[in-house]
Amino acid sequence: MGQKFQTRERLRPVDLARAHGLSTQAVRNYEEDGILPAAARTAHGYRTYTPLHAAALRAFLALVPGHGHRTAAAIMRAVNEGAEEEAFRLIDESHAQLLDDRRTLRAVEGALRDLDWRESMEVSGGGATFIGPLARALRIRPATLRAWERAGVVRPRRDGRTGYRVYDNADVRDARLAHQLRRGGYLLEQIAPLIAQVRAAGGLEPLESALGDWHGRLADRGRALLGGAAELNTYLRERGPAGGSARQ
Repeated sequence: MGQKFQTRERLRPVDLARAHGLSTQAVRNYEEDGILPAAARTAHGYRTYTPLHAAALRAFLALVPGHGHRTAAAIMRAVNEGAEEEAFRLIDESHAQLLDDRRTLRAVEGALRDLDWRESMEVSGGGATFIGPLARALRIRPATLRAWERAGVVRPRRDGRTGYRVYDNADVRDARLAHQLRRGGYLLEQIAPLIAQVRAAGGLEPLESALGDWHGRLADRGRALLGGAAELNTYLRERGPAGGSARQ
């Protein structure tokens, strides 16, 4: 089936490019990168593609939203080199990462449900705490807390006599939130304005909205992984069980 599919039609680079909203140079680049099978050449050296190349391109473009460009390219190269087990391993890794992200989100939501002043009191003893005890409670390094301070995530005051950083209950709350969001993959520059909103609002409503967006992004990735798998499966069927090449 695969060989018959490859030979029944010839496509020019421009045909492949226009059908997918790409430039002809992008198509050539994908071929050179191994994302597409190698094209046949005419007697004058012009590339000719087939519907098999179109299927490969559709598969790659469908894989990108769920896996990212680099992993999608690696999957296609593995398939085109006949290393399907490596392609499946890469796909499994992306699914495992999505599962891990879902678990992290649930952990963040669970932490937020339990987050209240009592947690801060455990660290600060109902008053204030210093950088060492807080770092130990969060299982991070003091240097991490200092980096968060530079990013505006936490704002401890300084002891007037010793110059030591002093974290009150609100600071401990902010540090706990930052810690959970970092585990969820948020960057410091994303966390800082969110923490500022929490401070200004005096509550966690902005964070709850962010978690809703996070749910949506994970759902989109899950659907994208399914779409990519469907197109890749089509391409694998068209290539045939022997992994036929598009070279003529």
